[in-house]
Amino acid sequence: MKAVALFLMLLFLGVANAAEPDELLDDPVLEARAEKIDAQLRCVVCQSQSIAESNAPLAKDLRLLVRERLVAGDTNKEVIAYVVERYGDYVLLKPPVQGNTLFLWAFPALALAAGGAGAFFFLRRPKPVAATPINDEDEQEIDRLLEERG
Repeated sequence: MKAVALFLMLLFLGVANAAEPDELLDDPVLEARAEKIDAQLRCVVCQSQSIAESNAPLAKDLRLLVRERLVAGDTNKEVIAYVVERYGDYVLLKPPVQGNTLFLWAFPALALAAGGAGAFFFLRRPKPVAATPINDEDEQEIDRLLEERG
């Protein structure tokens, strides 16, 4: 039981927000909006974490920027658009479906189809037939035919 509790603690420890106390907004509504936006933006240094999860200095700067824009009165979409304008679509953890990201969205389906086709053809190929041993009559016939040719 202790092992399960320890595992759960370690599991949730990695998901804890990296926002430091000096970054938090006094308004809980704005802070909740900021945390929601932070979870949607990728840390461009860490690349596999959101800015909410990252402790990188750039992630901290982005968290502060998000909060600054919210305090200035921007909507969530405006804040995200502002960050995307500065860093490109790469900063989004869930990139939009458009021409230059179509491969990202289509690749899993293509890989699954290719794997399915490969498995289909692999499983459909004919199984090798076990060779039957030659009896004495067949061996004598083969020897006779070889002598005629030779």
